[in-house]
Amino acid sequence: MKEKLLEKFRELYGSAEGVSVYFAPGRVNMIGEHTDYNGGHVFPCALTIGTYMAVKKRQDRKLRFYSMNFEKLGVLESAIDGIEPEDAAEWTNYPKGVMWAFAGRGFLMDCGLDMVIYGNIPAGSGLSSSASLEVVTGFMLKEQYGFAVSNIDIALIGQYSENNFNGMNCGIMDQFASAMGKKDHAIFLNTADLSYEYAPLVLDGAKILITNSNVKHKLVDSKYNERRSESETALQELQEVIGIKTLGDLSEEQFDTYQSAIKDEIRRKRAKHAVYENRRTIRAVEALKNNDIALFGELMNASHVSLRDDYEVSCEEIDVLVDEAWKVDGVIGSRITGGGFGGCTVSIVKDEAIDAFRQQVGAAYTERTGNTADFYVVDIGDGPSVL
Repeated sequence: MKEKLLEKFRELYGSAEGVSVYFAPGRVNMIGEHTDYNGGHVFPCALTIGTYMAVKKRQDRKLRFYSMNFEKLGVLESAIDGIEPEDAAEWTNYPKGVMWAFAGRGFLMDCGLDMVIYGNIPAGSGLSSSASLEVVTGFMLKEQYGFAVSNIDIALIGQYSENNFNGMNCGIMDQFASAMGKKDHAIFLNTADLSYEYAPLVLDGAKILITNSNVKHKLVDSKYNERRSESETALQELQEVIGIKTLGDLSEEQFDTYQSAIKDEIRRKRAKHAVYENRRTIRAVEALKNNDIALFGELMNASHVSLRDDYEVSCEEIDVLVDEAWKVDGVIGSRITGGGFGGCTVSIVKDEAIDAFRQQVGAAYTERTGNTADFYVVDIGDGPSVL
């Protein structure tokens, strides 16, 4: 991969001498969906697929971007000065947003860059290609300019740029998982205070299998922001009757006791998901520590039902994939993963059932939706690195 980037860099910019190459991973979330902006727990892990970036400093203040994923766009030019979001900037709004956020914290670039980028996360899959691009940009800026930032800072800056430069009101999970990934471990993160621990995710006799629906409904960004707004309003209503900072502070019993404070039925369902999903995530990690993979799978299944019925971020295609996965002998658990409205499911599948899973789920999905699914058995990798 490194050689491919250097070859393209040489072709575009004349020389690959002095070029540095960086990588940051995508992520899959095992359980704990739409809890990260509700003060709850999440349980993601970094993948071995992600975003690669080849970079060389320039003598002037010009920025030149090229993506091997969007070759028709050619080299997109910009400058360090006066960075602002613009439609014509296309995908470069993500790395530029990170540069803008760094500058806002006093980390100023003293010269421009030539860049070549390649990502091997399937587009629109919900495996955090945008967070991966943000984190690889932040990590590159730290290394190239000697900025004194930690990987947690890079995650927070990436989230800030996506919220305030790109207008996507995401929580911290995606950037944190990419920036803080650890091989063969998932991250049990409390998003209320960013306390975290690594939990081994070595599944004896089973694998993590991601199924890509190859569907991404256009409403993902607007509906994501809408869900966040509904949750925040529900929290405000609950705060009138109980002293909490986030929905993640509530137990299921407390929610059941005080839910009538939420005036609207839809908002009540949203808040119920946030509270119950948070508790499911805590129990799931406990189950993993106790080597109770069966219980972990049951909680994954319950998570999907809640995301489908209470948070309403699933869609027909994803529900078909999960429904068909549940029918396969040897599937321990299966659920939607990511923001929703398309993208991927994550399943834990026994080794001997993987071929049957691909065959049965793939055939039924095509028959029921007319679409074709892709399947990936994934490895859990580390965070960002210099290649």
